[in-house]
Amino acid sequence: MNQVALGSLGLKVSRMGLGCMGMSEFYGESDDTESIATIHLALDRGMNFLDTADMYGPFKNEVLVGKALAGRRKEVVLATKFGNQRSPDGKFLGVNGRPEYVRACCEASLKRLNVEVIDLYYQHRVDRETAIEDTVGAMADLVKQGKVRYLGLSEAGPATIRRAHTVHPISALQTEYSLWTRDPEDEILSTVRELRIGFVAYSPLGRGFLTGEFKRPEDIPEGDFRRHNPRFQGDNFNKNLDLVHHIEALAKAKSATPAQIALAWVMAQGEDVVPIFGAKKRSRIEENLKALEIKLTPEELAEIDRVLPKGSTAGLRYPEQHMSAVNV
Repeated sequence: MNQVALGSLGLKVSRMGLGCMGMSEFYGESDDTESIATIHLALDRGMNFLDTADMYGPFKNEVLVGKALAGRRKEVVLATKFGNQRSPDGKFLGVNGRPEYVRACCEASLKRLNVEVIDLYYQHRVDRETAIEDTVGAMADLVKQGKVRYLGLSEAGPATIRRAHTVHPISALQTEYSLWTRDPEDEILSTVRELRIGFVAYSPLGRGFLTGEFKRPEDIPEGDFRRHNPRFQGDNFNKNLDLVHHIEALAKAKSATPAQIALAWVMAQGEDVVPIFGAKKRSRIEENLKALEIKLTPEELAEIDRVLPKGSTAGLRYPEQHMSAVNV
């Protein structure tokens, strides 16, 4: 698989990455055996970019990924995150970017992952109570100590990105970006491109909605957090389903699946935009990798803009109480 650069310091990753969050939490039941097999298949197919975080599980996802990497560490660019603080019973305790917390999180993640170094270490959410310079300063110390290779931010706003980048070069910004979440086109993409920072697009399949898998709200599994997501509820669900019908029509014309079209669209936004899709089953790896073979023409991209214009999605991308943590 082709590799692309993230940032200007030499970090290279596969053209698409695998998000491992759903293997341990948020997206219904878990199956560790199938999840590890899914990770192994992704590596076999040339995907070297794996994404996790300490909060997923909580803490269980890093352990799972660590098990999957046994004997295969050299094949992987491993990304994890800190900053969304949770208790062992899963309670959310807020955002923490204090230097002492950064150091403690890194040590804990290294142990759970059973690795000596984290390739890409993100601040998961920006702590409004701690200066970004202090947080990134502590992250930079981890680079000096050889515990982290490259630094990243997630859901940071343009001013914060600039301030962070003056402390230590940021290699990647991770933010939600897809056919139904195009907020980064306002300022984020131009900012990271000016600073030569790579862009990692999470939820490129709209948390699964853009795959066409969900035809009614009842199709969402019990215990799945998407049941509480505004875009999956009530009238919003039906309005967004109409948008998916356009993707399905284009997919049919291209002899592709809606998921493949959605991923191809994200990659068409630039070589510096790397989607990380979530998958819990090997079949999804096989399907999604075929998006690499799809080339959307300028005419097709223009048609997508016409039928799915920016801002056409109904509903906030997170429940209102969580929106204050994005683009900070």
